[in-house]
Amino acid sequence: MNEIREVIERKAALLSTGDAEAVLSHYADTIVEYNLAPPLRQPGDARDPAALKAWIATFREPPRREVTQLEITVDGDVAFATSIDCLSATPLGAEQGFTMWFRVTLGLRRVGGRWVVVHEHESVPFEMDGSFQAAVGLQP
Repeated sequence: MNEIREVIERKAALLSTGDAEAVLSHYADTIVEYNLAPPLRQPGDARDPAALKAWIATFREPPRREVTQLEITVDGDVAFATSIDCLSATPLGAEQGFTMWFRVTLGLRRVGGRWVVVHEHESVPFEMDGSFQAAVGLQP
């Protein structure tokens, strides 16, 4: 379980370096990905760093990601993990940065003796008052 924790926390820490290839090295070649940005399901090729590089470039410096409340369940060569993560960044052209908390579920598989992410789902709750606005002000 420590090996899986290290993969998840290392992947998050690498984001702040801006090294998209290093971040993606913790993913299987093909993944199922539902992240915060449209579309509803991302393309499943984790070998291409272009999208992640383009997203990182929209900020003054690479975003910082913190993994909290991490819970991991393992059965053989398959594991899943849930966490509440915090993303902090300052968009290009913005005077102030932002911090937002969101939910994460990861599916991992041991491939060639190492744990890699094969499924990633990130979500933000939305207001149920009819406005359907993302509830980005929530904190754990």
